[in-house]
Amino acid sequence: MTDSQTAPHSFGSWSNDPVQTRNERFTSTSPDDFPAVSPALLDWRLTPLDRIAALVSGELDGSHAEVTLSNAEFAWLPMSDTLVGSAGLPEDKVSARAWASTTDALHISLSGDSAEPAILSRALIGTRAAHLVITVEPHAKRTIVINNRGLVNLAENVEIIVRDGAQATVVSLGEWDDESIHLASHFATVGRDAHLRHILVSLGGSVQRVNPNIVLNGTGSSTDAYGVYFADAGQHIEHRVFVHHEAAQTTSRVTYKGALHGSGAHTVWVGDVLIGPNATGTDSYEQNRNLVLSEGTRADSVPNLEIKTGDIAGAGHASATGRFDDEHLFYLRSRGIPEKEARRLVVLGFLVEIINAIGVADIEERLTAALENELDRIEESE
Repeated sequence: MTDSQTAPHSFGSWSNDPVQTRNERFTSTSPDDFPAVSPALLDWRLTPLDRIAALVSGELDGSHAEVTLSNAEFAWLPMSDTLVGSAGLPEDKVSARAWASTTDALHISLSGDSAEPAILSRALIGTRAAHLVITVEPHAKRTIVINNRGLVNLAENVEIIVRDGAQATVVSLGEWDDESIHLASHFATVGRDAHLRHILVSLGGSVQRVNPNIVLNGTGSSTDAYGVYFADAGQHIEHRVFVHHEAAQTTSRVTYKGALHGSGAHTVWVGDVLIGPNATGTDSYEQNRNLVLSEGTRADSVPNLEIKTGDIAGAGHASATGRFDDEHLFYLRSRGIPEKEARRLVVLGFLVEIINAIGVADIEERLTAALENELDRIEESE
């Protein structure tokens, strides 16, 4: 492990002083450098800490997991390899615990131009730690889909390195068993004139907390960051997205959509966009939309925007949480569509926009069917 991975951040060890800019957060690969996870910490106050105790303080199995990969090759890298940590370092204790507990990182290198996606499948059990590094080589045009299934408590770090001129799509599917807990940090860097489409799908599990951190550090780089989620009774789904416009002429679009149904369903979305002092010509927009389908749910949505240069093309953010659009329902019912079917069409139309951004037909069909199953359960309970 390199000195840069083990040394405290340049401004010192953890401090209780508020951090004014997201990229100034303390980072370390050592869990002991972070304070105890508690609701007193801003980043953890909305997370159900009682349910994630196994990942906060329990023993994590960081040994090799059984995986299958199609249309690409993988290798195991020691955590001391210089590639590990090149996209980012942990910003919280659980991420650092996953880093310190992992034996080797799973490395996938994508090159060439192929319409066939690489499919990584993992069916995990137990209480585990993992580390995944994805490199997309210069001028490659590739898609990778990460299939996550199983009954597991998983803390992991995912690094995505998109090199100059590459066009990458990374899809992470969280279709865990109902009792699973998944806490993940995604770190991505995007090179000169490169593009990253990053898509998170969160449909299962008891708790899913996935935090993407995307740095546009190459001139002309861009990202489309998408997320779709469906929280049912008692389920907690949380995303904290950070896009850092570091280089000039960079572009980002962040769009997350979710639906909530059932008592105790809770979603959290925090979107941070930082336009740095050298990011002239930046064009950025982020939005989060939540559709509430019943009483007893809660959706927290917090967009943040920091601009450190006056020379930008544009920047904005939006957030909305609400119930069905009565006009849409009236329109459909006036054309002879029963109310339940009209509600189904409205919800699917709202969420499938994100699903269709994946660009892999069989995956899109499978996820659309999963959303329909969620709606079927709602109708059966009414």
